[in-house]
Amino acid sequence: MKQKLHVKTGDQVQVLSGREKGKRGKIVQVSLKERKVIIEKVNLSKKHLKPRQQGAVGSIVDVESPMYASKVMLVCPKCSKPTRIAHGFDENGKKMRKCKHCDNLF
Repeated sequence: MKQKLHVKTGDQVQVLSGREKGKRGKIVQVSLKERKVIIEKVNLSKKHLKPRQQGAVGSIVDVESPMYASKVMLVCPKCSKPTRIAHGFDENGKKMRKCKHCDNLF
C-alpha cells in the first residue's frame, strides 16, 4: 500500500510543537518511510566535519534535522494561515487541496 503524507516537497509549513514551535519554512525533503520532513532553516543542529585533505581544517556546520510530519501544518498560500486541508475539484475535474479557511484551491 502506498503511504501518503498531508505535505509535499516545496510546501510552506508551520511547526506546531517542540522547541521550534511557531516557525515557518519550506519543506526541502520528505521521507515517507520514516514519516519525517526536513524544513529549510528549522530544527538546526551542529555537525562536526573532519578535514578530508592533508593541511585542511575541520569545521562545524548547521544542518537541518528531520522532524515528524505530524508536528507540522500546511500554510495556505492565499490567506497565510495554518490549515488542515480539504479536497476539492478544479474546473477540469482534477482533485486538488483546499484551504478550510478561505476555500482556496492549491
